[in-house]
Amino acid sequence: MEVPMLYAGPVVPEPPKMALEERWERLLSNFEAKTLIFCTFGSECVLKKDQFQELVLGLELTGLPFLVALKPPMGAQTIESALPVGFQERVNGTGFIYGGWVPQQLILRHPSVGCFVTHCGSGSLAEAMVNDCQLVLVPHVGDQIINARLMAGDLRIGVEVEKSEKDESFTKEDVNKAVKALMDGDSELGKEVRANHAKWKEFLLAPGLENYYINDFVMKLNNLM
Repeated sequence: MEVPMLYAGPVVPEPPKMALEERWERLLSNFEAKTLIFCTFGSECVLKKDQFQELVLGLELTGLPFLVALKPPMGAQTIESALPVGFQERVNGTGFIYGGWVPQQLILRHPSVGCFVTHCGSGSLAEAMVNDCQLVLVPHVGDQIINARLMAGDLRIGVEVEKSEKDESFTKEDVNKAVKALMDGDSELGKEVRANHAKWKEFLLAPGLENYYINDFVMKLNNLM
């Protein structure tokens, strides 16, 4: 027996009604447009310490400014205590590590943000797709993995960080490679991904998009009845 499938359409995030706090605005405004890497993995993801260190070292390797907002990794009381030796001194003024909550949606909208390193949660992807930041994908569990395959594979609007087939771990070189693929202006992959992202952003922000999908859903539901 064939079961019909009805699509309710995408859920587009509402534009934020508040302004970015002065401390974040002051920090982000220090950097040129589309040069900053913003990395956050949501409220539930906790990395192993070695993977946390590979992540931040990979961002350092890019030579670009970055803001990382993550929970302390496994076995660490604070995010600062888990940082590699000498890391803070090397990135002073260009790399910022924060262990608390950040206004993700507002930060993604800031002109300085050019790349978003994300765990591929549905909400985070939706917020990123209606902004101009490029997507580096680091999925961890469940639907995040499916989301990453969709973004990097079918839609071609992001680059997934390569992982070891043996234990699903990544290295600093893997992180650096994925970011550079998008942030390098001469990269053919980066050009393709940026173009695709721009098309999807335009589609998602089209006036009346959600109303169209809901009306179509209701109409097809009535036909089935």
